[in-house]
Amino acid sequence: MKLTDKEKRMLNGEMGFPVQKGMQIMAALGESFGAEKMLEVNNVHMPGASIVVAGEAGTRFVEEMYDKGGRFCAFTTTNPGAIDIDNWRELGIDEEDAKMQMRLTSAYEKMGAVICGTCTPYFLGNVPRKGEHVAWGESSAIAFVNSVLGARTNREGGPSALAAALTGRVPAYGFHLDENRRGKILVKVESKINGATEYGTLGYYVGSRTKQDIPVFEGIPQNASIDELKSLGAALASSGAVALFHVVGVTPEAHTLEEAFGGNKPELELKFGLKEKEDTVELLTKSKSSDVDWVILGCPHTSIREFHDIAKSLRGRKIHSGVEFWVCTALPVKAMAERMGYVEEIVNAGGKVVCDTCPVLLPARKLAQKKNLNSVTTNSAKMAFLIQGQHGLLSRYGNLEQIVEAAVKGMWR
Repeated sequence: MKLTDKEKRMLNGEMGFPVQKGMQIMAALGESFGAEKMLEVNNVHMPGASIVVAGEAGTRFVEEMYDKGGRFCAFTTTNPGAIDIDNWRELGIDEEDAKMQMRLTSAYEKMGAVICGTCTPYFLGNVPRKGEHVAWGESSAIAFVNSVLGARTNREGGPSALAAALTGRVPAYGFHLDENRRGKILVKVESKINGATEYGTLGYYVGSRTKQDIPVFEGIPQNASIDELKSLGAALASSGAVALFHVVGVTPEAHTLEEAFGGNKPELELKFGLKEKEDTVELLTKSKSSDVDWVILGCPHTSIREFHDIAKSLRGRKIHSGVEFWVCTALPVKAMAERMGYVEEIVNAGGKVVCDTCPVLLPARKLAQKKNLNSVTTNSAKMAFLIQGQHGLLSRYGNLEQIVEAAVKGMWR
């Protein structure tokens, strides 16, 4: 790789051990992918912010970087951790887990990270411009920043995102390069889709078939909302490994079908009709029991617009006494929802608003055993898929209206 004089000083240790370690990680990554140079970045979203991901070893590594003088030179936001920082006891999180999470969070904070604990940092002001090179982790955030915002990132893990925050550098390969951002697979959306849940259903179906290839969607309405595109990307990234998608007439690199494919022809064509939609919903519902015990909304984290819809659907109703009803979000969004009265309506109905974490990144299996919870009912295709594999809980999948009705009655119909 061709390094600048400053990058060589980083690699030689002249700017301290943490910067040297970060540049060693980036140089090795660049060499393995055939990158010719480094790119400067000033925007990082840190995926290794939960002890469920980092563990004791990862926590100690981050603490070591701080203890040896590591400070972030790039603006850095954090992904969800394993606890609600203010309310972990009320949620039933073990003190041992909470203490380790606080260690990890504290080390990131002291190095300069914005501790926002969310997978949707773009709702909080971390909105890179089109074409900007960034270093983001977390599958749904990567898909969103690449596709909807048109910024450029590879799939950064905890160590590489930490290295980027310390050095302000990433190697120039993958989705940072024009030639790797062109569509590969054409998806013809033949069934009408509306609402975040149906966009998630579409994403799950396509992601499971495209794996990591870039899909181009034709037939999605041009008025698709941010929340719908958020749900689409999250499902694409969880059932497959999609880090970039294009929607013709909607996303910034797909004004036309020709632009989305870069003048190339699709390598494969898929269609998504009523049958594909129905089959996917059935596939995401693994629980055969009608009992509802744990309802989870907000994967990716709930927006203020979604708060409005949830509060409205619960207005004047009471959640069944045997149902845990969680709405997961970022703390600043919760503050806005409190001002609007949405949080009060959810709490008065018997629900909980959970910040800084989500069941994918907290010790959900342990918590479910403690509370005798057997299944998760959700409107998120990502959550329905991951909760099974990661935590062994059965899933039930449907739209907001179905879920609220089930939460009130304590039964799924």
